[in-house]
Amino acid sequence: MDGCPMSARKPTRQQRAVAERLDGCGEFCSAQDLHAKLRADGETIGLATVYRTLQALAGDGTVDVLRTDDGEAVYRSCSPTHHHHLVCRRCGRTVEVEGPTVERWASGIAAEHGFTAVSHQLEIFGLCRACSQDAAAASASAPSDAGP
Repeated sequence: MDGCPMSARKPTRQQRAVAERLDGCGEFCSAQDLHAKLRADGETIGLATVYRTLQALAGDGTVDVLRTDDGEAVYRSCSPTHHHHLVCRRCGRTVEVEGPTVERWASGIAAEHGFTAVSHQLEIFGLCRACSQDAAAASASAPSDAGP
């Protein structure tokens, strides 16, 4: 990569494999998980190459990157338009959402403080419907600590 965006040069076979496999994941995926999937697919690729490729793709705006609660970077191929994410902290399910209210707020608060050329990222973490239902069912079936 040598500091050069991937879009400025022809990607290698390994870089194409990383991008294609990430497209197939659908959800956010760590570099380690993506590396393991590529190796399972028979790709001969090093973890450092996966990291460099993901960083280049993120720099180009081709993929979104966010940090999990434990600080790990995870990546996902996303739509090219500005958007935000709802992320299930249990299963990782991710939904892209638009936020016109957030956009107006960010522009207004930036202008109020004299900032220009602003950008922002917003990820909302919670439990998706399926994980909420699983948690509720597990809670309902757990034995009570109350004695007779």
